[in-house]
Amino acid sequence: MSNWNFWSILVFIIAILIISPVLAIFYSAFSGNTELWPHLFSTVLPKYTINTFILMFGVGSLSLFFGVSTAWIITRYDFPIKTYLEWALLLPAAIPAYIIAYTYTDILEYAGPIQGLLRDFFGWKNAKDYWFPNIRSMGGAIFVMSSVLYPYIFLMARASFISTPLSYYHTSMLHGKNVFFNVALPLARPSIVAGLALVLMETISDFGTVDYFAIETLTLGVFNVWLGMNSLSGASQISSVLFLIVVILLTLELIARKRQKYYEKSSGQNISSPAKANGIFALTCLVTCLIPLFLGFVIPVAVLLKFVVNGYAIIDLFNIIYITLTSVSLAVCSSIIVMIISILMIVVSAYNSNNLHKILIFLSSCGYAFPGIILAVGIVVFVGWLNDIIYFHINYFSGGIIILIFSYSIRFLAVGNGAIKSGVTKIHLNLIDSSRIMGFNFFRIITRIVMPLIYTNILVGGILVFVDILKELPMTLLLRPFNFETLATYVYQYASDEMLEESSLAALMIVIAGIGPVILLNSMIKRSGKTKEKESFLF
Repeated sequence: MSNWNFWSILVFIIAILIISPVLAIFYSAFSGNTELWPHLFSTVLPKYTINTFILMFGVGSLSLFFGVSTAWIITRYDFPIKTYLEWALLLPAAIPAYIIAYTYTDILEYAGPIQGLLRDFFGWKNAKDYWFPNIRSMGGAIFVMSSVLYPYIFLMARASFISTPLSYYHTSMLHGKNVFFNVALPLARPSIVAGLALVLMETISDFGTVDYFAIETLTLGVFNVWLGMNSLSGASQISSVLFLIVVILLTLELIARKRQKYYEKSSGQNISSPAKANGIFALTCLVTCLIPLFLGFVIPVAVLLKFVVNGYAIIDLFNIIYITLTSVSLAVCSSIIVMIISILMIVVSAYNSNNLHKILIFLSSCGYAFPGIILAVGIVVFVGWLNDIIYFHINYFSGGIIILIFSYSIRFLAVGNGAIKSGVTKIHLNLIDSSRIMGFNFFRIITRIVMPLIYTNILVGGILVFVDILKELPMTLLLRPFNFETLATYVYQYASDEMLEESSLAALMIVIAGIGPVILLNSMIKRSGKTKEKESFLF
């Protein structure tokens, strides 16, 4: 394949289109009303930044505790129902954080069942008689988000613990050293840091939770400045600050990956096997694993199921069915487009020595690392450029289905690229060269050779993209057409109006859609046996 042909030019154009919205953010931030910078620095920006870092620190710390502790217990010990907990501990990842926020608010608010039970039991008359933590607070946001984000760290840490050679543990015990702190944790640190980076990026990407709890973070600030103050330039400036934070996190994650190569273990060594846990210790292991599972999955799902069973969720069944079909159709179309682009990009990158392509494809894969609200700002600015250049009607274009699919492609292309890349790298170049000698053109090579060999990767990547799109909230809220609803926006609209019961069926559908892919991801990870492949499916 020559460096420049129809397919390589097509990939070049697609990559430029995907990168452009990110560049547009900085263009708008520094070429617009620059007088806003001093105003932002003297008013809201310090508060937004401090709250963002507090949230990141809290969520990161609690997620580390849940993720590392459960990963170590699952890896090192045998106890009742451990086999089920290996995949069950991943289930909280299927639930968007904002749905967890809605359910726990319903449970823990003053009029909720918990406080009502306490008042009845102790005879308290009103809120002045006792103190109860406010769920709609920074602490509540940390608790809620940690309950659904710890699986990222759990996956990474477990992968490292499983692959640690048994001889390392034996050597540590012979020298009287603590196995966990002196061997397992240092070796797993790069993997844990990579998982932590994902947690922190998801934290700063969250909009639904911080909006519902009124936590003034940078992400919520972008939304408020853009829509509340009608200042796209101010929103771009706040987005640029978020962008810098994300770049720092990505740098830390890349450093962790490089260190991980240093700690790579030999596959020929015996891998540590779990020890039998008995009595009180076995019960402790079980309870430790059940706590995050119950907090992040069982309790929220039970609340939603109760509302559905009691009949509170059905206010307009036809409308819910219509919104579900709309969401599924949009997610299916978008995921197909994402996977087609991913196949083109990765195949061209793998079998084309042009370094420019490789750089552009790498940059186009960074969209997943950026909060959806940042990309929404960049997309609107970019569409404005197009309007000036080729006279698009920006109001129609920015509020259409096309722009939504475009935004999803930018946001989730990295997921598709990761899945396809893990498969394409296993196809030897000689097979491609032989196909060319036989007269196969590039299109036939993709459809007749590459796609059949990486069918599983295409399926996994497509499913993961589908679920991510189904859960996506901030970009959809900002870029959707008028009166256009997805399951995520439907749940958000009702829950933000304190009508969780009415949105419970739609929320439950989002959860159900996410369970299957989570279980599939776990099975793929167990079969892969390599940390790099695990990471590729997460991105």
